[in-house]
Amino acid sequence: MTHVKQYGSTGPNLIVIHGLFGNADNWHSIAQALAEHFTVYCIDLPNHGQSSPMAEATYPKMAQAVLDWAQETGLERFHLLGHSMGGKVAMQMASLTNQIDKLIVVDIAPVDYQPSHTKILEGLQALQGQSLSNRKEADNLLASYEPSLPIRQFLLKNLSKTDQGLQLTLAVEHIANAYQTILAKPELIEGNPVATLFIKGEKSDYIVAENQDSILRAFPNASFKILAGTGHWLHAEKPVPFTSLVKRFLG
Repeated sequence: MTHVKQYGSTGPNLIVIHGLFGNADNWHSIAQALAEHFTVYCIDLPNHGQSSPMAEATYPKMAQAVLDWAQETGLERFHLLGHSMGGKVAMQMASLTNQIDKLIVVDIAPVDYQPSHTKILEGLQALQGQSLSNRKEADNLLASYEPSLPIRQFLLKNLSKTDQGLQLTLAVEHIANAYQTILAKPELIEGNPVATLFIKGEKSDYIVAENQDSILRAFPNASFKILAGTGHWLHAEKPVPFTSLVKRFLG
């Protein structure tokens, strides 16, 4: 099951895909701003949010899960926007279907990445084994693994209330088992003609100059924008200019 939040009901379809450890709710404000012009669908990827767990979460399998949902919903054509891991899923979808009108990839490239979430995964695994009564308790535990308060606040958005206390809405073990696959580049067909925009955070090192050849081999119709003064979570740091870039590109 793929869980989706819809915003608006007029204008072209726009599917939005979050990054690793995220969920559809991360895009609530952006989706509200875009809903004036588009019918926006924010996806929970497998192992995230309220979507079903997936034991072997490869990019083709995650991409197919979103495409299956689109088919069940009756979306014949759509724009597609993906951030970070969600950007890799979006790129993979572009190799599996010709239904995409325009593609926006946010702060990720079609390349292999080095591990950078090992301690976060350890922290989430520690959280998963606890009976948590409040968010402060969860934050204190997670602080032993992740010193950054903004990152901890982002991760703790995955807590939800249950009869057993606060529980993570993440299939942490599946994510941990698939982590090397998540770091790897998606399985792309080169020369995809879809009009594509890559948006980079100025202070982020997720897209670097050396990635340009890999990007243009996969997406020769790609254009590039840098959002000044932002890091990897550029849409959260500067939502107004980010939303303007999206509107302008999608026309």
